[in-house]
Amino acid sequence: MTAKKLDAVTGAFGYTGKYITTNLLSRGRDVITLTSKPVSTSPFGERVQPYPFSFDQPDLLATNLKGVDTLYNTYWVRFNHGSTTFQQAVDNTRTLINAAVEAGVRRFVHVSIANPSLDSPLPYYKGKAELEESIKSSGLSYAILRPTVVFGREDILINNIAWLLRRFPLFAVPGDGEYKLKPIYVEDLAGLAVEAGAGDENQIIDAVGPEIYTFNELAELLKSAVGSRSRLVCLPPMLAWRLSQILGALVGDNMLTREEVLGLMDNLLVSGQMPTGSTLLSTWVRDNVDTLGAKYANELARHFIG
Repeated sequence: MTAKKLDAVTGAFGYTGKYITTNLLSRGRDVITLTSKPVSTSPFGERVQPYPFSFDQPDLLATNLKGVDTLYNTYWVRFNHGSTTFQQAVDNTRTLINAAVEAGVRRFVHVSIANPSLDSPLPYYKGKAELEESIKSSGLSYAILRPTVVFGREDILINNIAWLLRRFPLFAVPGDGEYKLKPIYVEDLAGLAVEAGAGDENQIIDAVGPEIYTFNELAELLKSAVGSRSRLVCLPPMLAWRLSQILGALVGDNMLTREEVLGLMDNLLVSGQMPTGSTLLSTWVRDNVDTLGAKYANELARHFIG
């Protein structure tokens, strides 16, 4: 009998990593995870063996990856917080890449971002571009996925827009709201990642859904779905961001980052490539309207507190 292949997923107890892990397990793969979360948060029980990230112990990291066929990397940070920075995330991921090489990992599947650029003034996009270059030069067989906005039950951006629309009479739109987004469903992204992991050819794939929305259209979709009477008000981008910081202080979170505003305004969350996901955001919103925006999704609480 042929032994089952072993895969590793960074952040299997988190958002995208959980869906990638679920997809792998459904295909009969054995899975381990590299994680900073306690075992008690695992949705998989004893089916997934956790190991610490151990970025400060690269030899141990390589040892824990021994025998892994494909490594699926979802590790990143959304914003700087305390000692956690974009540069630290870049350095840690390079350590992970080197450990994968040392461990003899066959394939590295990396979740990047749409429209990364080495010339970007935004550290989020520049850091992602730097890591893509590190992966390309590593000698590993690789697939790089470039998602735009990822939606699903644990999503933060879409959920919190709906949360605001449910609760406030006015909703601040940065700028004119005519910049675009091409969202992909998290299960479609997970399926795309696992399919890419099975291959050998080096690939860079835009992970995008079948629908394109302007920000205004997205807000109107969510407003209609949740029965909101909130009025959309276009504001200067930095004023809208400042208001989000005030609201963020009230809920104890970084609700919207300056980089996210600038990325939106620069149309960095859209792609001209053909859809690689099939799930319609409009359908998903309709099917999940009872829970969409019912509770605020707190990024700091999810990743940094407790």
